[in-house]
Amino acid sequence: MSEKNNPIGNAFSETANGSLWPGIDSRFRLIIVAGKRTKQLLHGATARVEVDPLRRRGTSVALEEVKRGLVRFSISKSD
Repeated sequence: MSEKNNPIGNAFSETANGSLWPGIDSRFRLIIVAGKRTKQLLHGATARVEVDPLRRRGTSVALEEVKRGLVRFSISKSD
């Protein structure tokens, strides 16, 4: 599916300039941060956004939290 037809793909393209995803500088970082947050939610962490359990899954909640800047993370430099 091309990015023109995929609204999520269009949102991911905004990561480079940081306007849509605070602190996220690449698609790879977005996936890593949201994936780790999803695992926390699946293991019982409290969601930081309002959640409708019948409509929202852990991945959607994690992405929304990252998008709103509610997930803290640090970037460490490796040698």
